[in-house]
Amino acid sequence: MKYDFTSIMERHGMDAIAVDALGSGGMAPEPPAEGFDAIPMWVADMNFPTAPSITDAIIERAKHPAFGYFAPRDEYFQEIIDWHSRRNGVEGLEPKHIGYENGVLGGLISTLTSFAAPGDPVLLHSPTYIGFTGCIENNGYKIVLSPLVKDEQGVWRMDFDDMERKLEENNIHVAVFCSPHNPCGRVWERWELERAMEIYRKHDCVVISDEIWSDLIMPGHKHIPTQSVSDDARQRTVALYAPSKTFNLAGLVGSYHIIYSDYLRDRVVAKSSKCHYNEMNVLSMHALIGAYSKTGEEWLDELLQVLDGNIAWACDYIEKHFEGVDVFRPEGTYMLFLDCTKWCQEHGRDIDWLEHEGWRVGVDWQDGRAFHGPCHVRMNLALPLSRVQEAFGRLDKYVFNA
Repeated sequence: MKYDFTSIMERHGMDAIAVDALGSGGMAPEPPAEGFDAIPMWVADMNFPTAPSITDAIIERAKHPAFGYFAPRDEYFQEIIDWHSRRNGVEGLEPKHIGYENGVLGGLISTLTSFAAPGDPVLLHSPTYIGFTGCIENNGYKIVLSPLVKDEQGVWRMDFDDMERKLEENNIHVAVFCSPHNPCGRVWERWELERAMEIYRKHDCVVISDEIWSDLIMPGHKHIPTQSVSDDARQRTVALYAPSKTFNLAGLVGSYHIIYSDYLRDRVVAKSSKCHYNEMNVLSMHALIGAYSKTGEEWLDELLQVLDGNIAWACDYIEKHFEGVDVFRPEGTYMLFLDCTKWCQEHGRDIDWLEHEGWRVGVDWQDGRAFHGPCHVRMNLALPLSRVQEAFGRLDKYVFNA
């Protein structure tokens, strides 16, 4: 490969929560026992160097010693338009449809507070991204969950009857949608999106579609933008994107929305602008331009090969070595969501014991209960394969088959 996805990157002391927050409490794993180093598999960022075109773009801009007030370059908007055209076949996207957001969750709250009042119910699917839960509840809204269900082949599916019943019973008019789904890793098929959006149309829901993972799609699957499945979907959906998951740029801060409806866009922009905190950083703008370049795209295509290989290796290993652990092979994202219910029942252990035993040997995975997985663990596979293999070897020897 042209780019480096095998070197083990030293992140200690470089402002990385993934390694420097161990033992700090909350959802952070405990430090490992003596003799084990920490393998970061909890925070959803990557342990690969980012695309060189990004660092080149930042360095080139930083050579100029002025960082005063600025306006986004036309190039910023054009790179986004071209990226969505090349990657997702999007047509008709114009600069006026694109707006800056400090983060996807900030865009979610700007939209939610534009169309609902505190105390109102909001529909989400479960398992659910912990960020949704935290920001929605912190702003005083009531979360109504519609559980995803596994079909006969073990594929996560939406329960459309349950969605419709929850919308009707709770008089819900705002829904948060996740595509691809985090933490389950589903890449929704067109017919699924069409049916979901028809239900939202029927119940007059504004749809907030988090598509931050949409570039990280495994071979054999394709991301279909929620707004593309019908004219109505295009007009009722606020879609939220960022280069941060794709290129490991969360620390730079910088997301964006795509809103085709003038009405929706006017409301969301008015709300997000009032706090005067939702402002672009000049270096994050240049980072996006570098990311969405042809060189950045070349780097991404290699990354997807690496992630697909890591996922295949890990899922095969679980099937062969961890009896009683169930996992759906992600179609998108680089996260696994392990269902350890059977293993815990068969071994007389609970999920607390299992998580702490993993942490003890330096496998820093994440408690799945915060994602509404009652006996689940979430694992990040965006590491060099050698580290993934080391982590699973430790789990095999010291945890699942000790």
